[in-house]
Amino acid sequence: MKKIVVFVLICCLHSCTVKEAPEFIGVSNIEVAASTKTYITLKGDAMFKNPNDIGGKLKTDEIKVFVNGNQMATIATENFDVPAKKEFTIPLKVNIPTDSIFSNKNISGLIGSIFSKKIEVKYKGEIKYTIFGFSESYTIDEVENIKIK
Repeated sequence: MKKIVVFVLICCLHSCTVKEAPEFIGVSNIEVAASTKTYITLKGDAMFKNPNDIGGKLKTDEIKVFVNGNQMATIATENFDVPAKKEFTIPLKVNIPTDSIFSNKNISGLIGSIFSKKIEVKYKGEIKYTIFGFSESYTIDEVENIKIK
């Protein structure tokens, strides 16, 4: 009986393989999701493709958000479950206080943004993939000019 259990366990582990870490495709859909007089909400999607038969976990590790060259916020999320054999996205959403955007250190970028009707948003940091003690880090360094409505 013990040999049968070991055989079944080996077959299961052999059929569920981790060929490689999920592929980081990029960050897209960076936009202003909402704005109020106290906060501006920016969102984007980190896109991945997992070729493996099993998932794992992804975690953002302090992704910094810059607006017009000035650091405004940091994104940190709970672990995200990676689906097996699938393309998927992780939402990168952050609320930025409007008073930090309108501060003295950001005034020159703000004036330029008013005339061009665009702001430069940059996501910079790491996302870490872990499974069975194996880990892989993905560097995020994406810049996009967003149209102000």
